[in-house]
Amino acid sequence: MGWWLVDGDTLARSRFVVSPYAEVFASLKLLHAGVGAHSGEERWLRAHLPGFRAFLAADPVAARLVRAGLGRSWIADFLTPTPRDGETFEETLADVRAADPAQARAHLRTALAGPLPAALDRDDLPERAAALLTHVWTETVRPYWDRRRRILEADVVARTAQVSRGGWAAALDSLRPGTRWLGGNRFQVNLHDYPPREISGADLVFVPVTPTTGWVSWEGRERYAVVYPCAGALAEDHARRPVPAGLGALLGTARAGVLVLLGSPMSTTHLVAVTGQRLGSVGRHLRVLLDAGLVARRRAGRSVLYERTAAGDVLVEASHRPDTYRS
Repeated sequence: MGWWLVDGDTLARSRFVVSPYAEVFASLKLLHAGVGAHSGEERWLRAHLPGFRAFLAADPVAARLVRAGLGRSWIADFLTPTPRDGETFEETLADVRAADPAQARAHLRTALAGPLPAALDRDDLPERAAALLTHVWTETVRPYWDRRRRILEADVVARTAQVSRGGWAAALDSLRPGTRWLGGNRFQVNLHDYPPREISGADLVFVPVTPTTGWVSWEGRERYAVVYPCAGALAEDHARRPVPAGLGALLGTARAGVLVLLGSPMSTTHLVAVTGQRLGSVGRHLRVLLDAGLVARRRAGRSVLYERTAAGDVLVEASHRPDTYRS
């Protein structure tokens, strides 16, 4: 397994950030895999996979670059620059475009764990990669970015609240499969058999993405990132999924949808963004759920967060059981 040695001060300074570039690269990984983890990803693939494959068919070098760059168990490092808080897609992409061609080829050989195909032994690989990623951004991510950004922000709020409640160990254990706090300042970042890295004193960020994927990246010994899939209830495009029929009959479909989402703490703004409901409607649903004791609210910094109570959890869980709430 791969793990990092992280002292308490480094963790205390670490933060969750939103990166449009990470969202684009995660989407590239999903397009390359061609199979979604849930219905929301499958809908997105049906809409965009044909265009992506047509793009690769018209550019065989880009097609080989995707296959080589995503590798077997390692991603070519020049494709995953470590995100900075507040960077635009174009600003992060500039790091890819500025990569040294010889170093890019070396990274591809590492990802392939073998020799580089002759078609990729060229000096324009960084520019080719930038063009490919720009296509993914323009055609498959930017049309949805406003909503995705709010979903990612909701995840950041929820993870930050989790840290405040249960400490970093609980938050790190739940990021994605393969991550967990081992104790003794050791943070397991994946299941690969790689040498441990001492990152105490470095800049460490945690970056959510909506596709069900993740990776780690670093720049020298100064900056590290862990990219992870955001909470499932958010990523699965809940607003387009039906709520359990019995729960909808009991509370009303829209109100039940809000209750289901509140398995993770969310603000009113995030609920509006994720559900597509109006602010007034979300506010009324929250008031009813609060009065019924199904959700609770608390302040986290400048945000007011809502989350299901134990009673709310019981109601949602019961609605998924067979023979419950028959009409």
